[in-house]
Amino acid sequence: MSNQKQKLQLRPTNPKETLIRLFSYFKFNKSLFFGGILFIILASIAEIGTNSMLSPIIDTLVGNHDKSLFIKYILIMVALVIIVALSQYIGNLSMARLAQRTIHKIREDMFSHMEKLPIPYFDRHPHGELMSTFTNDVDMLNQSLEQSVSQVIISFVTVVGTFIMMLYISPLLTGIVVLMLGVMLFSVKFIGQRSAKNFRNQQSQLADMNGYIEEMMTGQKVVKVFNYEDRAIDDFKNKNEELRKASTNAATFGVMLMPIMGNLSYILYGLVAMVGAYFVIQGSISVGNIAAFLQFTRSVSRPITMVSNQLNTLFAALAGAERIFKILDEDEEIDEGDVELVSDCTGKNGLCWRVPRDNGEYEEIPLNGDITFENVDFGYVPGQRILKNINLYAKPGQKIAFVGSTGAGKTTITNLINRFYEINEGTIYYDGIDIRRIKKYDLRSTMSIVLQDVHLFEGTVAENIRYGRLDATDEEVKEAAKLANAHYFIKHLPQGYDTILTTDGGNLSQGERQLLSIARAAVANPTILILDEATSSVDTRTEKLISEGMDKLMNGRTTFVIAHRLSTVRDSNAIMVLEKGEIIERGDHEVLMEQKGRYFALNTGVIELE
Repeated sequence: MSNQKQKLQLRPTNPKETLIRLFSYFKFNKSLFFGGILFIILASIAEIGTNSMLSPIIDTLVGNHDKSLFIKYILIMVALVIIVALSQYIGNLSMARLAQRTIHKIREDMFSHMEKLPIPYFDRHPHGELMSTFTNDVDMLNQSLEQSVSQVIISFVTVVGTFIMMLYISPLLTGIVVLMLGVMLFSVKFIGQRSAKNFRNQQSQLADMNGYIEEMMTGQKVVKVFNYEDRAIDDFKNKNEELRKASTNAATFGVMLMPIMGNLSYILYGLVAMVGAYFVIQGSISVGNIAAFLQFTRSVSRPITMVSNQLNTLFAALAGAERIFKILDEDEEIDEGDVELVSDCTGKNGLCWRVPRDNGEYEEIPLNGDITFENVDFGYVPGQRILKNINLYAKPGQKIAFVGSTGAGKTTITNLINRFYEINEGTIYYDGIDIRRIKKYDLRSTMSIVLQDVHLFEGTVAENIRYGRLDATDEEVKEAAKLANAHYFIKHLPQGYDTILTTDGGNLSQGERQLLSIARAAVANPTILILDEATSSVDTRTEKLISEGMDKLMNGRTTFVIAHRLSTVRDSNAIMVLEKGEIIERGDHEVLMEQKGRYFALNTGVIELE
């Protein structure tokens, strides 16, 4: 519950600002916007004209019975009705297309912006919450744009035009209408404020429940193996109950408004009819005028009723738009680097760092894969250091291993090398260059990561391998698979390299997914390779295949290995033993065994990795 309250507090609650920002998207489709408005206004004016024709038609029938004049008025009304029908159709069609193109642009902006957000953002926000914004909030906004924008314009033009006609017919009757409309507007404001609050709460509860469902679906194996089903069902029931209460409150206020407005409009109609009948008896107003005025009374109250009926959708859409804009307002990943990677030089794979100098010239430093940490401190949360005074170096072609308990900081070190996170103090050098000066795209293009938890995408096997380098040829893809020892099992798949993988490679074994991950890293031909416990969740035979593939992949590359099984790091050039964010031992296998410290204890089973 505390997390839900926090989300509500962080949510912007300025409907005016949200509407202005939302309407700013219409500038991308000005022709549809202004064309739609033009035809909607034309339809509203024609409808007002249609209602005004009631007066001369009725007066002609009641008065002199001029048949030719009566037919003339009827034909004018028919023409106006046709204009209303055509203009409404074209206007609504334009607005519907405008809504779809606006939502299309918003989705593009959201996804493009999300791809530019830093990794810490995704650490703070559950995936289910983001998915809820991409689906529920966008759909609600789409529904509102298709219906509400045209309704607002129609309502405004209708109310203004109708008031002008009403004042022309009878200022006194218009005064009665204004008083009743004041009561109606007060009702809209009173109920609307509470409706907006409840719809924001409903959207927040919905996002929270969606996040929980996604979490449970992803972790079904864990749920079942630990017999967590009953607890999960109870937790879901609680969240579902919270959503039911929030939705009920939101719907109550949303549904309440329509009957209240309907009843007030009937009262208004009755008052005008009674007072108007008295004026007719007194002879101060004609029967046609009072008939037209009654129709105008319906016309002026109908827009308010229609808008009030849309308030539940409108407020839900505004709540969704606020969440969308909150994502769009998140700061993108900052990249102030001025050092670029260039080709056709003497570095590894013919690449060099192009370093600008103060005199306006450039220096080319060969890409070698030399990494140095100098007095590096880091913490995910301000004031809480995870890494403390880390000093290490990795020469080109060396294999550096990190060993330690869970939470010791092993993965954090590798996350700093590729700048997923920025260090608090100290410096990390890449070929003697402060990595904060290197453009992140160029920095990461020289690295590949093989993780314990492999993520594969829907598509063919070849496409998933090619993800490491999109311009890789079919032959390069096969060579990478052979290097990773993946070629054999790929050949025996139903369509070989063209076999379609399901979500996250669900139709492959864990070991096969890992081999594809290694092939994906291999096709990128990286200078620096990061292996994060890549063999910790596979059987011994598959581990041997993976280890052979990784050995071939590591050849000649600077490699950082996070080890769960110590047998995989014995041939490392240097092994760093971490504990509570500090390097407590360093050296190769023989040196550390001779020291008989923590590494020795881990290898001999005196203590175990936690």
